[in-house]
Amino acid sequence: MTIIADWSYPTEIRFGKNRINEITNACASNRISRPLLVTDRNLVKLEFLKDIESSIEEKYKCETFYAVDTNPTEINLLEGITKFKNGDHDGIVAVGGGSAIDLGKLIAFMVHQVLPVWDFEDVGDCWKRANTKSIYPIIAVPTTAGTGSEVGRASVLTNSVTKEKKIIFHPRLLPSTVLCDPVLTMTMPKSVTAGTGLDAFAHCVEAYCAPSFHPMSQGIALEGIKLVKENLHRAYTDGKDLQARSRMMTAAMMGAVAFQKGLGAVHALSHPIGAIYDTHHGMTNAVILPYVLIFNRKKIEGKINDVANYLEIDGGFDGFLSFVRGLNFSLQVPETLSGLGVKIDAINKIVEGALKDPSRYGNPKKLTAENTKLLLEECIGVAS
Repeated sequence: MTIIADWSYPTEIRFGKNRINEITNACASNRISRPLLVTDRNLVKLEFLKDIESSIEEKYKCETFYAVDTNPTEINLLEGITKFKNGDHDGIVAVGGGSAIDLGKLIAFMVHQVLPVWDFEDVGDCWKRANTKSIYPIIAVPTTAGTGSEVGRASVLTNSVTKEKKIIFHPRLLPSTVLCDPVLTMTMPKSVTAGTGLDAFAHCVEAYCAPSFHPMSQGIALEGIKLVKENLHRAYTDGKDLQARSRMMTAAMMGAVAFQKGLGAVHALSHPIGAIYDTHHGMTNAVILPYVLIFNRKKIEGKINDVANYLEIDGGFDGFLSFVRGLNFSLQVPETLSGLGVKIDAINKIVEGALKDPSRYGNPKKLTAENTKLLLEECIGVAS
């Protein structure tokens, strides 16, 4: 068999306790002297964010932009671009979870693009439409352990008018430097620790199950699943457990690298649900995952048996499914989407969005209007 594939792996990652102290060095190595710091409304109040601002301002002109919604929209993006231009900035320092990092990346990318952001959706070769000469450098500083956006070449943006989430892709959206300091994640409340950690878990599981051939991502996904199994509940129970926090940050990056292999029905459903109901992405993924495992069972049972053996979980597929449900229960995840406020009256709109979402192509079992609706009814808890 002749293999033809496009494989891409990440960027410079400075990992470990107190690596945030290298922020000005990272700016210098990326030739950033007037950074725009992008964060969210919650983090801007915290002491460590003020310390980061002070550290940068000792050497460089810096402003902070924090108008970032939980599910960022083009409105946030336009405000950020205006702030960037008015301040004559020359690079982005994105500090926070997936929302802040996704938006920071898009600001750096879109400042001097002529086409609207939606023209760069992750469909075919749309990314080739971009003007690559005017994309600014990005430094990413994750403060959660979930999306892995810090090592990703895409950002998710919600259209505020149509209530649709779109994946915007370009190779230059990959940050040039990542400062991964697990100390910054120790301020996360339990609910955020759970939601973001389960997001990383869903990335790894869906990538592992995706049918495409990508052995590097397959191995990374498997090891990422193991790290979450061994460390998420520890981090949830004791937020000061630095080893568990470190390993969850690693798992988050591994999940984002692994899903180059593909995602699936979990994300195809989660994206429109988040756009309509503004639900937390990781928590939404967590609710959906057990139902999707059952939905795909005939296609993935052998793979799941293998991962169960590797994780020393008895019972093969059923044992792994039981583990996933038990993990959700221990982290106070609702059993159905109705627990997140999702209503049956939006089912047709969600199905429509899922069947448009690029993630659907990575699902082991083909999604159709009929089986997606049945799956969603199971997830909401209204199936007959």
